[in-house]
Amino acid sequence: MSAHRTRFVCMSAAIAALGFSAAGCGSDEAKYEARPAPSGVQASLPAVPNVPQKPIKAGEAYTVWGASYSLRSRVKRKDVAGKKLSITGYISKTTLPDAPECAVHKGGKADPEGCTPPVPAFWLCDTKDAPEAECIKVMGWASNYAQIYDAIEEYDKKKNAEDAEATDTLWGVKLPNPLPAPGAKVTVKGDYSSTFTRASQGTEADPIMGLLTYDEITYHEKPPELATLPGMKRR
Repeated sequence: MSAHRTRFVCMSAAIAALGFSAAGCGSDEAKYEARPAPSGVQASLPAVPNVPQKPIKAGEAYTVWGASYSLRSRVKRKDVAGKKLSITGYISKTTLPDAPECAVHKGGKADPEGCTPPVPAFWLCDTKDAPEAECIKVMGWASNYAQIYDAIEEYDKKKNAEDAEATDTLWGVKLPNPLPAPGAKVTVKGDYSSTFTRASQGTEADPIMGLLTYDEITYHEKPPELATLPGMKRR
């Protein structure tokens, strides 16, 4: 047998051996068999979230929860963000009792150097005892405590205080009468947003509850006590 034919026969035998080997390996592969789930095993799913069922509006005005919920909603945000809204609620607290002494004086007089009081504000809530975190901060009704000082003097010198008026000389807005005080139920109308930009100290932001920039106020229930500033007594 020639060397060429011998080489061909050997190569053919090797290829045949590899073929049989591959076929043999394939026959040993385990086939997939579906198995039923063990009895008694149950899937663990998270509980359905408990979304509070609260009213979005009280008549034509928004509730505090309704306005803030809408601000946080991707669907409803367009209806309230940057819009002029009326929101009804209770005044829970104000910044008036905590006004620094350096800022309590007649209008037309500058605060002394180093005196940096916060912008006057009050908090509007759905209930009288709601925590501050669940209330909307209302700003823009007075630019500083000197404006409030003058308003108190103006209101108290009138025989019928409800007929008195006082205007903020810096912002040109008419101050509330009576001044905001805890316990009053009111409807406040103004621009609702997540920021307040009118203050000279800079921008204040609240993306959760939002901020209401005051335009006007309607009293449904008057406060049990008149608001005042530290060192001032009401008539």
